[in-house]
Amino acid sequence: MRKLIATKLGVTIFRPTAHHLDRIATKLTGGRGSASRIVTGVPALMLTTTGVKSGQPRTVALFPIPHPDGLAVIASNFGGLKHPAWYHNLKANPRATVSVEGDTWDAVARMAPPGERDEIWAKGLEIYPGWRKYEITSGDRHIEAFVLVRS
Repeated sequence: MRKLIATKLGVTIFRPTAHHLDRIATKLTGGRGSASRIVTGVPALMLTTTGVKSGQPRTVALFPIPHPDGLAVIASNFGGLKHPAWYHNLKANPRATVSVEGDTWDAVARMAPPGERDEIWAKGLEIYPGWRKYEITSGDRHIEAFVLVRS
């Protein structure tokens, strides 16, 4: 499944639906499970940020990457040419809420500097090799990573 998600067909199917499926599964399991876990074996990290324009809470499902300071996330946007909305939300307001497999906590996000970003990227590829394809399809956009630190 992880290979399918990284294909053009997979992106077409999962970009608009994956976060909805993860929200539903997370709600049905009381936060202990996710559609991501069922389909790919990787749990979903539900990240709630504050919308830059709306000021409203915005929740997305991402793959979590273990990090000594908490968890890291990669702003791949399924290989899109633009950064995902949550990237802009965290840059404007680094406070967020993280929920993974029933564990919910407040976080402060920081963008990983280049060397740390490369380490996160390498660990991320072990979890989800599809990011390699996204790096190609994202054109000139440099895919960034954030570290989510418990606050």
